[in-house]
Amino acid sequence: MRTLGQQRSEFALREVTSVFDKMKEKKDREDFEAFAAGLPAMILKNGMGHTLAYCLAKGRDKHTKMIELVRRWLSYSNGKDIKNEFVENTRDGKDLVTKLSIMDQQPYFNAQNETLKLLEWVKRYANAFAKGD
Repeated sequence: MRTLGQQRSEFALREVTSVFDKMKEKKDREDFEAFAAGLPAMILKNGMGHTLAYCLAKGRDKHTKMIELVRRWLSYSNGKDIKNEFVENTRDGKDLVTKLSIMDQQPYFNAQNETLKLLEWVKRYANAFAKGD
């Protein structure tokens, strides 16, 4: 049985690889990498709800890719070992922010902590692949 940490790492690797495969310009990969590196600090400073609302408002490619990545992970279920469902099924980033805004405090903090753990892997993989060809 694989741990949640292993699944988190695999998911982040798959997502970052997918994002980078679609980016033709090195500048775009480096921009995504810088954003991934700074996002955990934004969450710690402003809270996850505010940070994801900011991403929605910005609507740039890196913002929409990141909010979608977080949304999918927080409602991820592999159907086998671990059901990783911090937020009930969400349709899009707006739905995620809406559901976070009405959550009780403890489930919200659990989702935020899980997001920070995921983003550590995203940051590592983005850093590893941003400068590659």
